[in-house]
Amino acid sequence: MQAAGLPLAGLTAWQGLVDIADVRPGQRVLVHAAAGGVGHLAVQIAKARGAYVIGTASVGKHNLLHDLGVDEAVDYRTEPFEKAVEPVDVVLDPVGGDVAVRSLEVLEPHGRLITLSAVLPPAVAAAAAERGLRATGMLVEPDGAGLSELARLADQRRLRVLVAETFPLERASHAHRAGELGRTAGKLVLTV
Repeated sequence: MQAAGLPLAGLTAWQGLVDIADVRPGQRVLVHAAAGGVGHLAVQIAKARGAYVIGTASVGKHNLLHDLGVDEAVDYRTEPFEKAVEPVDVVLDPVGGDVAVRSLEVLEPHGRLITLSAVLPPAVAAAAAERGLRATGMLVEPDGAGLSELARLADQRRLRVLVAETFPLERASHAHRAGELGRTAGKLVLTV
């Protein structure tokens, strides 16, 4: 089950943090939806690269975030993250919308915002340009080298996939609905 949950979400996190942002030791990385499918892998990848990691999630998921390696957990429901977070070098945003625009408020001048949208939303692009900041949209691509690196981290036990729930293939629509709720910690996996 874990192997099934790694490729797409893992490559998404890897390409955003490694290929685009080139996260390095000592940098500060903010991961939104840090307990989610992409977020929980992004946290671990950023930690494996030596970053200080901040994650947003509801307070009920904070213990999980700390288990994954988050240095600082922010409950986005009780306080706006932009008020709670000191400046960061990288923001990985799987949420989008106003979260992406608000993320610019915590970004260092040399930093980068990465949204998981193939095309950077116009509002985000305009807000970033107005502030002189870098923002990038991304869509995951096939990447054998990236998969090899993810497998290496998993073999070293520095990366683990949390499987929240499994669904038989014929219940794929139920899995989709569960994912849309935005309350899942980890990955939803279809079984064949």
